[in-house]
Amino acid sequence: MPASTAHHPVRSGPGTTFERITTDCQQEWTAYIQHEFVRQLGAGTLPADAFQRYLRQDYLFLVHFARAWGLAVYKSRNIRELRQGLDSLKTIVDIEMGLHIEYCATWGITEDELAALPEARATMAYTRYVLDAGQRGDLLDLHIALAPCLIGYADIAQWLQAQPFTVRDADRNPYAAWIEMYASAEFQQAARAEHLWLNDRLAEVGPTRAAELTELFRDATRLEIDFWQMGLQGEKQSHDH
Repeated sequence: MPASTAHHPVRSGPGTTFERITTDCQQEWTAYIQHEFVRQLGAGTLPADAFQRYLRQDYLFLVHFARAWGLAVYKSRNIRELRQGLDSLKTIVDIEMGLHIEYCATWGITEDELAALPEARATMAYTRYVLDAGQRGDLLDLHIALAPCLIGYADIAQWLQAQPFTVRDADRNPYAAWIEMYASAEFQQAARAEHLWLNDRLAEVGPTRAAELTELFRDATRLEIDFWQMGLQGEKQSHDH
């Protein structure tokens, strides 16, 4: 969670760490992790139509997320990286999308409706930014652009669990299952594994490259903030950007 990043030891030498990047982007990272959408979700006060709007667009995000991992396979330099990308791609296509469709059904959103959805501008902005970062950069660029989602949701779940306003009782909070999903040991372990992978790669980069990756992460985080805002307010918010 963002409050803890400043307390992690930062590796000395020419490289950097993911903790250093989140610390350098603390304003944006905190605005994302502690967004009003997240706060209302934790308190169980988020309007149902806002959550449904988010769920619909999150399905489209998953589609492009799968494409990003397909790109990661292409960008892989060795069999280990290739297997990592392929495993992530298969997890999304074979498991996560099915679970998301089932979860949407509990909110009255059908698979046919999901298949026919138009993309919100916030969805297009972030997903295309991620794919562009991967196309023009290398595998590390792609992972950094995806980190606000991969690691951010784990941090959000941790932050919500630590807040006194969070309602975990499913009878009193219709979003309790969402929180539990990202707070689960399985998801948290996946986020930790990604965190370690990033730190291994970031240890090798020089100051100029670290600065570039920090700006990439900052922009990706800003686009994730817009995604929350889209869920909260709808498309009208995009006219302000």
